[in-house]
Amino acid sequence: MRMLHLGLRVTDLERSLAFYTAVGYAEVGRVPETESGSLTMLKLPGDPYVSLELVHDPARPVEDIGAVDHLVIQVDDLHATIAALAAKGVTAEPPSELGERFWTSWLTDPDGYRIELVQWPPGHPPGMTAVDFA
Repeated sequence: MRMLHLGLRVTDLERSLAFYTAVGYAEVGRVPETESGSLTMLKLPGDPYVSLELVHDPARPVEDIGAVDHLVIQVDDLHATIAALAAKGVTAEPPSELGERFWTSWLTDPDGYRIELVQWPPGHPPGMTAVDFA
């Protein structure tokens, strides 16, 4: 088994799509009419698969984001990523160094979802493993 993607309900699809495209996601495809609303599938450039689904139903705007704490996106160079986001009008918080060459920063999407950007130290695997907690 493996996790496929996360679906986020969004209030304004075009506004959210513009935000996530600025962050670096690319649209892979759409499913126009479902029980939940329209579905827009996104992936990051280094990912082979969809990792984020924007769920939009104009009759059901986002009123509570409390069930989702945050999303996490790995970046190669956090400082360069923050500068690139700023050039696209997306504001990220100043980076924090949590360990030697382990950097994080936060930004918020148009509906209020929090996104953590992470730059692992050199040599770290692409994701978290049990070694991170040893």
